[in-house]
Amino acid sequence: MADTEQKDKMPPKVQRPGGFRPSDRFAEIQHASNLGGTLKRIWKYFVKEQLLLTAIFIVVVIGTLSGIYAPALQSKAIDIIAKKAEGNLNTYIFFMLIAYLISSIMIMIQGLCSAKLSQRIVKKMREELLAKIIDLPVSYLDTHSHGDVMSRMTNDIENISNTVSQSLPSIFSGVLTIIGTVAIMFWYCWQLALLSMLTVVLTILATNFLSTKVRKYSKKRSALLGQLNGTVEEMVSGYKTVVAYNHQNITINNFSETSDKLTKAGIRTEIFSGIMGPVMNAINNISFVIIATFGGYFAYKGIITVGVISAFILYAKQFGRPINEIALIYGQLQNAIAGAERVFLVLDEENESFDGIECKIENAANIEFKNVNFSYIPGVQIINDFSLNIPSGKKVALVGSTGCGKTTIANLILRFYDIDSGEILIDGQRLPETSRDSLRKAIAIVLQDSILFTDTVENNLKYADENVTHEVVEKAAELSHCNKFIENLPDGYDTVLNAAGANLSQGQRQLLTIARAFVADPKILILDEATSNVDTRTEKAIQNAMQQVMKNRTSIVIAHRLSTIRDADIIIVMDKGHIVEQGTHDSLLAAKGKYYDLYMTQYAGFAT
Repeated sequence: MADTEQKDKMPPKVQRPGGFRPSDRFAEIQHASNLGGTLKRIWKYFVKEQLLLTAIFIVVVIGTLSGIYAPALQSKAIDIIAKKAEGNLNTYIFFMLIAYLISSIMIMIQGLCSAKLSQRIVKKMREELLAKIIDLPVSYLDTHSHGDVMSRMTNDIENISNTVSQSLPSIFSGVLTIIGTVAIMFWYCWQLALLSMLTVVLTILATNFLSTKVRKYSKKRSALLGQLNGTVEEMVSGYKTVVAYNHQNITINNFSETSDKLTKAGIRTEIFSGIMGPVMNAINNISFVIIATFGGYFAYKGIITVGVISAFILYAKQFGRPINEIALIYGQLQNAIAGAERVFLVLDEENESFDGIECKIENAANIEFKNVNFSYIPGVQIINDFSLNIPSGKKVALVGSTGCGKTTIANLILRFYDIDSGEILIDGQRLPETSRDSLRKAIAIVLQDSILFTDTVENNLKYADENVTHEVVEKAAELSHCNKFIENLPDGYDTVLNAAGANLSQGQRQLLTIARAFVADPKILILDEATSNVDTRTEKAIQNAMQQVMKNRTSIVIAHRLSTIRDADIIIVMDKGHIVEQGTHDSLLAAKGKYYDLYMTQYAGFAT
């Protein structure tokens, strides 16, 4: 809601292009600046799910131990067949089947429990984040990219969900598997175990090399994809301009050039990502060769049996799998922690305060500004020593060039921002001492940008007061001259506005926001360029209706089109946060000052 000058200083919106690909796990890793503090806060969400967390722990332990025990049973069975050991072969085969069955069942249960845990945690985080965003002051959303705020609610929390459901259980079971397999391999034959460990070094080196390459090209691909999406978005939204200036070929060439670069980066990303599996398989096969070669030699020397060689091959496979998984999900884990930190940064923001005494307005309100100073950014003054008395029940118009502070005055009255110094009083009540909640209940505002919600027409109009009757809604629609087009909609007042009113014209959306303000029946009415998107005839009809609505109400009209405020009781002309003129339309024209220049520029054919 800040003025144009201020909005220009806000950070650009951030959009994250594209969907998830397998190679995205290698995308540029984000690191949390406060790793320890972030992990402690994440752990608090896990503590609240102790029962489910304990169940996952038990399931992982049972599944891991079963998976580790099965090769030992297989080793014994092979030695019995080779007559290197004694025992009942059927018994060992039966228990081996049971071990593998238990391991498979535990993996399935682990997946179900992990999914349930992740959804519970992210549900709690989403609820807290949405509740926080709703309670944030307007200044926060004015100075932060809306796309970035949305990204924290969607991308960052989704990363956390994926990590909880997939990465954390894999790390936990992987660590247990590594410890268990290494211990049993050393118990069987420490010499062969050490030789098997040689492939671990190759695994780490190969993973590091390939993931670095994929991360490099994945980063480049993401940037090019964002650039490509931006080109398409600009072309589609500005299609008429592209065609009008015959820029079709230039647009196609620019698109093709970026698309070619994206294709090359994508191919390289997928190549390095795709060879990760074959390389790991090759290294595992080297491990099998080492085990077979040296295991055969040790068996020949009588150090181990053939069954132990069989067990070693299975254990080597079990040992290599979690190492590969942990290496692959490292980046995902880091990104999830960084995403959680971004979510916590929003949760740590200070809420907008709704404390204060109730703002009591009996009829129409008297609004008084006394030596008010205000700046959005410290040191960049927007309102300078502003003093103004708006009498009860009067219509006051604020005019001036873009960036002079008109909309800022509305922001201050609504307490979207608090003043730096001076006083604002409503019926003698100091604004900083009144509660924002009671203050805003007494005010209705119609903005230049028509904001509607994906809901029925009637519910959009009832947004101001959900308890009003249908008759009140119809009367408001009639006063704002939107009843006719509402009745022509497929379901009338029950028509659902798709995509926040995308199935209506801009003028129709503006009329609905005006009707919504009428439904509110406010003590103070603020119109910020409320008729800027309607035609001249409709504008005149709305002005006539507004005269009725504004009776016994204090009204503040912010306007660039001076035709809309000729009948204002007081016209305030602003320039650089100061009042330079005030009076009626006729008196200001007679004075031939700033207002006269503005008026003649619009209506007397002067150069603009």
